[in-house]
Amino acid sequence: MNSNSTTTPSITPPRWILAELTYACPLQCPYCSNPVNYTGIKSELSTEDWKRVLSQARELGAVQLGLSGGEPLVRKDLVEIISHACSLGYYSNLITSGYGLNKDKIQTMQTAGLDHIQLSIQASDAELNNYLAGTDSFEHKKQVARWVKETGYPMVLCVVIHRQNIHQMQNILEMATELGADYVELANTQYYGWAKVNRDYLLPTKEQLESSESIAQAYKQKKGVKGEMEIYYVVPDYYADRPKACMNGWGTTFLMVAPDGVALPCHAARELPDIDFPNVNDYSISEVWYQSNAFNRFRGNDWMQEPCRSCPEKAKDFGGCRCQAYLLTGDATNADPVCSKSHHHNVIEQAIKSAKESGEPAHSQKVYFRNPQNSKVL
Repeated sequence: MNSNSTTTPSITPPRWILAELTYACPLQCPYCSNPVNYTGIKSELSTEDWKRVLSQARELGAVQLGLSGGEPLVRKDLVEIISHACSLGYYSNLITSGYGLNKDKIQTMQTAGLDHIQLSIQASDAELNNYLAGTDSFEHKKQVARWVKETGYPMVLCVVIHRQNIHQMQNILEMATELGADYVELANTQYYGWAKVNRDYLLPTKEQLESSESIAQAYKQKKGVKGEMEIYYVVPDYYADRPKACMNGWGTTFLMVAPDGVALPCHAARELPDIDFPNVNDYSISEVWYQSNAFNRFRGNDWMQEPCRSCPEKAKDFGGCRCQAYLLTGDATNADPVCSKSHHHNVIEQAIKSAKESGEPAHSQKVYFRNPQNSKVL
């Protein structure tokens, strides 16, 4: 901790907290954002620990709460945590695969105060969905979507898009319509964690991406005019000229707490070396947010190298993603290689070239699933 730091107006309070309740999950998705070495992280915060964390974050100003994992439904105290969050005034969102969920559980969580459910489906057909998930879950997921709708929640469907399902875009959107989805997030894979390990298997070509986006935008216009369904199409970083403003800037808006209590400014930050991320078992949320060296590490501009330091766009994208910079260049202070101004942009160009040259990988291509019984870490 930096004992000389104090709460100052220049550091805005966290607004959105993501509670990763557990790394346990019955699914094996090869693009999972959990750490590749998650099996070595054994401890989990207790119910009372989570209540304390949520109370402290709310006192600091957090208003939105995501309940995630792994699979948050694995936690037996999920309803108790939801109830506590409701009593604090959070807007709460359950981010789930829906695996094992039934209508009674949905109604119980609704009574406890849950505001929102985001359900993920891996593909538009059972064969591919079940292959990627490692479970016979496709029909159950669709039934969960119907129960969510019947219970009165907005039907929010998330499909992670990548090379293996991008050709299904039209069918994915038709499935969403059939399920009565109010919102559809078409989230192109971001290459951290397991997705980085499986990048050659997952990264689509530019032609595939453009075709997919064209279908999505046409469908979006048609459904948007009728007011039937809102579609959010998240473009993958690798095909952008400029990086995204990751988490709206390091330590400005977003706070994630991992299952073992490690506090992070983004999903992938745990992969960064030489940063001692604080644990909520040792420090209050206020100390974590305002005083920790980790959360102050990439605030402001002093840490920036060229071309970011003199770039007029640095106030817009904050130099891009620190984790991506580290994963692709070995130095978290470098400009995000996605940026065409980056001295390391050739790393992205080579990845795109490899994707184009590799053609359409079949299921027989080596893929590293996230569950220990199916996985081999590179």
